[in-house]
Amino acid sequence: MRKNFIRYLIYVFVAVAVLVAIAAWYLDPYQPDDAAMQAMRDGDGVNVTERGGLIVFEGGENIPPGIILYPGGLVGPESYAPLARLMAMSGHRTVIVKMPLNLAFTGVDRANDVLLAYPEEPFVIGGHSLGGTMASRYAASHPERVLGTFFLASYPDQKGSLKEKTIPVLSLIGSRDGVVNISAYEMARQYLPDNTVYLKIPGGNHAQFGSYGAQKGDQPAAIPPGDQWQQTAAVLKEWMKSTVAGLDRK
Repeated sequence: MRKNFIRYLIYVFVAVAVLVAIAAWYLDPYQPDDAAMQAMRDGDGVNVTERGGLIVFEGGENIPPGIILYPGGLVGPESYAPLARLMAMSGHRTVIVKMPLNLAFTGVDRANDVLLAYPEEPFVIGGHSLGGTMASRYAASHPERVLGTFFLASYPDQKGSLKEKTIPVLSLIGSRDGVVNISAYEMARQYLPDNTVYLKIPGGNHAQFGSYGAQKGDQPAAIPPGDQWQQTAAVLKEWMKSTVAGLDRK
């Protein structure tokens, strides 16, 4: 009897150990690379602060709207520092939201933390890959709280449908993205308003919206990471002019 009980405990221990190992492997996020960590430092007129699960990039001036950025699934949030830094240098406060387990579906409403921290400031919300999908869910549930929604190599699901919303929407993808399911991406147009802006970065891929190295399944980019960040920042700045116009109408 005692031997059977010990054998049972051993089986349970081994099973738990295997499950923990599998979970640790699966939930191991892509880590920010050297360029990302360099962008996390203060300098060139940009201040970077971390508080309450938020990474805040601020420039010398504050031009509305601010930006709420949800990271891609299993991607370390610091990986988006180069893009956030560029937006802050343009005067737009940019807040990268840290997610439990590095999965945005565990923290869909974390944008509330940003809006509570800056109650007088208007924001757009968006994200990369899974982060964009979850950002759209937030926007769909709280359209009065954000000025617009943007997708970086991403698309909404039915729960994040913005079809009947009046806020501006931007969809940006790299021409060499090997991760996004293009059929699903096209089908998701049914959840977006007719005036959605669809743009493509020639030579850009999936991973280079962040800075964490190559991603499994992605195609090699035909442009350097810095070019993709610069083009993304330029597109976001131009698109946000429409969100400011919406603010003026309120």
